[in-house]
Amino acid sequence: MSFVELFLIALGLSMDCLAVAISFGVSSQVSPKDILRTSFFFGLFQGIMPVFGWLAGVSMKNFISSVDHWIAFAILVFIGIKMIIQSLSSGEKKKPVDIKDLRVLLGLSVATSMDALITGIGFGFIGAPILRAGILFILVTFLVSFAGFKLGSKTRLLRPRITEIFGGIVLIVIGVKIVLDHTGVL
Repeated sequence: MSFVELFLIALGLSMDCLAVAISFGVSSQVSPKDILRTSFFFGLFQGIMPVFGWLAGVSMKNFISSVDHWIAFAILVFIGIKMIIQSLSSGEKKKPVDIKDLRVLLGLSVATSMDALITGIGFGFIGAPILRAGILFILVTFLVSFAGFKLGSKTRLLRPRITEIFGGIVLIVIGVKIVLDHTGVL
């Protein structure tokens, strides 16, 4: 798996974090310390969760090696479609969440990184370089989250919904590319 592919997957997976960061940037006053702390947690969880998934995927690889690319495809497409559907659903107005509360921050970090855990399973099936992916996921998600807070605080035009749709499309495209690569079409 190339650096560009890993970068695009990292970018796609970080869109949930971007949407959350923009939402907090738009809707509340957050200090620079809170922005750094939240961006760090989001990045850390995005980098660690795929490792756990990868370990599970590698342990099952021998049983499913003939269809591993289809599983990676299905996982990425499922996550991408889920992100798009979630972004288009009109949720009820929720009460403000305090990002300064460690329990809230941990909950958001886990929730936004579940897709990364599932992606890690697919990486285990196809033998992707998990350490390189994990480090890249941490860096990309940290930077994307940080930028989301800043964008959210500066503008009311950028909507979290658009970032989630973009992230979902990127993951679907990467899933299709994996299948095309493994079936010899590309």
